[in-house]
Amino acid sequence: MNQRTYTRRVFLQQGMSFASMVTTAPLFIQRSALGMVQPAGAATSSRPGVPEDRVLVVLQFGGGNDGLNTVVPYGRDAYYTSRPSLSIPAPGRGTAQRPAALPLDGADGIGLHPAFAGFKDLMDEGAACIVQGVGYPNPNRSHFTSMDIWHTADSNASGYGWIGKYFDCTCTGTPGPQSAIAIGRTAPLALRGAQQSPVTFDTPGLFRWTGEDLHPALDDPYRKINRAGALDAVNPLSQQAFLMRTALDAQESSDHIRAAVAKRPLVQYPRTRIARQLRMVGSMIRAEMPTRVYYVSLGGFDTHAAQSGPQANLLRQAGDALNAFYRDLTAQGAAGRVLTMVFSEFGRRVRQNASGGTDHGTAAPMYFVGDMVKPGLLGRHPSLTDLDNGDLVYNVDFRSVYAAVLEDWMGAPSQQILGRAYRRFSLFKPRA
Repeated sequence: MNQRTYTRRVFLQQGMSFASMVTTAPLFIQRSALGMVQPAGAATSSRPGVPEDRVLVVLQFGGGNDGLNTVVPYGRDAYYTSRPSLSIPAPGRGTAQRPAALPLDGADGIGLHPAFAGFKDLMDEGAACIVQGVGYPNPNRSHFTSMDIWHTADSNASGYGWIGKYFDCTCTGTPGPQSAIAIGRTAPLALRGAQQSPVTFDTPGLFRWTGEDLHPALDDPYRKINRAGALDAVNPLSQQAFLMRTALDAQESSDHIRAAVAKRPLVQYPRTRIARQLRMVGSMIRAEMPTRVYYVSLGGFDTHAAQSGPQANLLRQAGDALNAFYRDLTAQGAAGRVLTMVFSEFGRRVRQNASGGTDHGTAAPMYFVGDMVKPGLLGRHPSLTDLDNGDLVYNVDFRSVYAAVLEDWMGAPSQQILGRAYRRFSLFKPRA
């Protein structure tokens, strides 16, 4: 068989039966089975012009964060009419029980939730921006469907993830085992491509070969197949060679990741789950791992009842964690090469409900951190009176933001990845 055509499909057709191993094989073997098998000596490489040193970090607010109480239009009467008890007071009108919005420089009548002070500091320093009124046509209010739409960049919520397709389009060979890392219990759809399946872990101590924990006799055979030169004795296209490469890739990823996150960070992070995730990302960036995309998440934003306390707590966690992460990157000298993007699957309805919360809505802000972004409020805040059946009308299609991230930051062909051409949102500072 011609080695150039020896793909995953051919490999599987030749009798690679991973289906029978699903319940017993280690997770990294199941994951690696999704990748393409390359001929011996085929090196992973990216297309010319792709900026290899740039990193994208994605933070997902799961549940549908209320954008109106995060980016607060305190200068509009309609906001207070629609939310008589849930609204954030205007600056100078707050109380101990209801703190006032934090005004933004140069933003007339718009501020931030008082608990989002950590992000406000980044805005004041010119290291962060907010894209207002982001959504898509014919919005879906289902958590799962809307999140899939955001993950696939497809209105039908079908196909591979937009970041997974980025790797498919920019890598001439199989993406390496560390091309994308998701911290959490499951791999997000956004990272899944035809050739790309991300490394996923929640606790780095568990991202390792655990066979020795089951029985000491399993440790020696595993280490033997990871020894240098182990592939020399077998056909490089055999199933045995594939398993050896799989084990070696997984071992290398595990060793690098665990060594990276074990180092003490350069700044103090808060003691929250999202801060722990971003601290691990900061450590891996500091270790100069080849990872291009990191993915973290913070859930709990589905605030149908008694929204005030839970949302404030979540925004405080997110803002403080993002602030510490940026300080860490700055101390590393990496703040200019790491772009952090924050999104949620939808916003909430304009009018509060009878339970002191908000129901599923449509348009919402996106948030970006990094020395390369245009600082401040970008785009127009949605109208609070010109509504679509009680919901905000979006001003910016989220795929135009993706197009900017892909084209202007990641150096990738957005039309090929997103399925059609979108006018790129003006997100970044002009190049020097």
